[in-house]
Amino acid sequence: MATAAATDTIFETPPRPPNRIWTLAEGRAMFELGAFFMSRPLLAHLPKGDGHAVKVLPGFMASNSSTVPMRRLLARLGYDAHGWDSGRNIRVDNALIARLEAQLMRLNDDSGRKVSLVGWSLGGVLARELAKLHPDRVRLVISLGSPISDDRNHTNASRLFELLNGKEPEPMRGGRFRRLDQAPPVPTTSILTKTDGIVHWRGSVQKPGATPTENIEVYASHCGLGVNPSVMLAIADRLAQPEGHWEPFAPPAATRWMFPKTALD
Repeated sequence: MATAAATDTIFETPPRPPNRIWTLAEGRAMFELGAFFMSRPLLAHLPKGDGHAVKVLPGFMASNSSTVPMRRLLARLGYDAHGWDSGRNIRVDNALIARLEAQLMRLNDDSGRKVSLVGWSLGGVLARELAKLHPDRVRLVISLGSPISDDRNHTNASRLFELLNGKEPEPMRGGRFRRLDQAPPVPTTSILTKTDGIVHWRGSVQKPGATPTENIEVYASHCGLGVNPSVMLAIADRLAQPEGHWEPFAPPAATRWMFPKTALD
């Protein structure tokens, strides 16, 4: 967890994309995928779920296929894991938001229980905004390498995003998505890596909010966050908390080495 002074320093730093070295090294995500499959016997022993619904949102330009490994793991751990019903994550418009809301309401109504949201990159931004719209239906939000600083200059995908969505996507023109840096009114976790090659890690650090918030640092690439074993450990730990009894992340001693304790400034 960042101290108040460190957090202030973060948001005073001029936003910029990641160093090109990390961008060129994003291919290491293939090794993270390999590590995921090799560690499946160990991942099967992660904390078991209570059966509540978990909706997983893919990153920019990605589809449900990118979150299949994560969702299969969550299902094996006992969760009712779902992808989203919106195809490839390209256009952020009112139609997309309406579909996300409808799916959230359906999952909540069918189970009678709040839904947890896990979003990768842009998917995390959407998950947080969805939780702001319907906090009574959301249990918690976990974002993975998401650009939540409210400044697109933290990501090197900003030009492509604006080419496809304009400077102000349709929801922004309607008054939504105006304070991306403000956490939703539910427990919220941002998982980030300082070696992210797509979104500068400073853009993923969230400010303390009125409701529980935290930042968890891992050793990972941006494209590997959805399969990295340490990320799976953190996600499973967060989801396994009893509803209404949130505590900050504290990894077991045996896995503490997977979570660097560097200053987020």
